[in-house]
Parts: sequence; C-alpha cells; structure tokens
Amino acid sequence: MLKVINTDKAPAAIGPYSQAIIYGDLLFTSGQIPIDPATGEIQGNDIYAQAEQVMKNISSILDEAETSFENVIKTTCYLKDMKDFLAFNEVYGKYFTHKPARSCVAVRKLPKDVLCEVEVIAGI
Repeated sequence: MLKVINTDKAPAAIGPYSQAIIYGDLLFTSGQIPIDPATGEIQGNDIYAQAEQVMKNISSILDEAETSFENVIKTTCYLKDMKDFLAFNEVYGKYFTHKPARSCVAVRKLPKDVLCEVEVIAGI
C-alpha cells in the first residue's frame, strides 16, 4: 500500500506528483529544488545556497516520514553545470556523512532554472 508524505515545511509539488511516497519500508522522494517553502521563491543565487535549501527541504520530508539522512540508501543529484560539482559536494557531504549510493549528472535545464535538484530513497 502506498502512503503519501506531505509537509508544509517543504515546497508543495509544482505538478501532478507527491513530495514523497512510502512503499513498504522505503521512502521515495520527488526531486527537491531550492524553493523556500515559506515564500515559494528560489533560495540563493549560487550552488552553495541552493544546495543548502535543497537539503533543508529533504530534511523536512525525511522528518515527516519519521526517518533521517542516516537512513538514506540512494540519492540522485542533478546539476545544471558540472563546474558546480565540487561546491555541491561540500554541502552534500555535510548531510550525507554515511555516503549512500549516488548518481550525479549534469542536465541541460532544471525546473525554474535552478542549479541543482536531489531525490532520495530512504529506509523507514
């Protein structure tokens, strides 16, 4: 059975999808972009600020699902530009200290023209 996860502490979905879904004992998040849920605006103009907001959004979803960064199994990270890879990793590494499996790719364009997007799979 699927359980929809929704919190007002992370940005509302901007399309026909959920912030996250629990299936069995796994949480699957939708990609999180650096939207400040309080204002609905993009947070930050550089990769550091945008990545921090993305991690805050992920944290809020993990909290709502009663899990944490330590239970993340896999991440998929999308960067607008691979030039930001090292800077993105600085922020990413503060949150994912246990080094889950990860894919990180550069894409041509992200929603709202942001610099990064991250989705996670976590155990509950």
